[in-house]
Amino acid sequence: MPLAKALELAQEYDLDLVEVAASARPPVCKLMDYGKFKYESAMKAREARKNQAHTVIKEMKLRPKIDPHDYDTKKGHVVRFLKQGDKVKITIMFRGREQSRPELGYRLLQRLASDVEDLGFIESNPKQDGRNMIMVLGPHKKKTEAMAEAREAQAARKAERQGVAADEAPSEEAAVEEGTEVVSADAEVEAEAEAEADVTEAASPEAPAEA
Repeated sequence: MPLAKALELAQEYDLDLVEVAASARPPVCKLMDYGKFKYESAMKAREARKNQAHTVIKEMKLRPKIDPHDYDTKKGHVVRFLKQGDKVKITIMFRGREQSRPELGYRLLQRLASDVEDLGFIESNPKQDGRNMIMVLGPHKKKTEAMAEAREAQAARKAERQGVAADEAPSEEAAVEEGTEVVSADAEVEAEAEAEADVTEAASPEAPAEA
């Protein structure tokens, strides 16, 4: 319809005339609440950014003659990164005479790749780069899958904590019942004390009258 007619129609329904397909011939417009449209578009874009997976490369540096305890610590970090769906760049740093023994770094990289093969794979084979030897490990899981699993695990832990708290908290009915029992027990004790006092008073002889 003509533009003037469309504007008149938008004014009649108290709406906005919004162009949604400018490249079409003729251009496509819609009657809508433009403020609401902008808000919904912003929310959709925000949700898309939230679920978007950004490829991140973590770096872990090792020495050719690394201590076994340090190796286990470094391997733990690599495992955590791979579980999160991130790539890991492993760098072996050579110093001094170690540069003449590149096989030490190669064997160490192969050992690490073998230890984490259930979580990642060798995306870039070991190669010498000056004084360093570099290898890149890629995760088996995609970043989006790792993020979804992390959210599910967090929700499960939250539900479990709430369930434990609900089980430990005493119910209102139980509290009322306990209070009733306590009051009843106190009443029985008072009644027994009064009865004992009456018996004692009745059994005692009357005091002689004063002369």
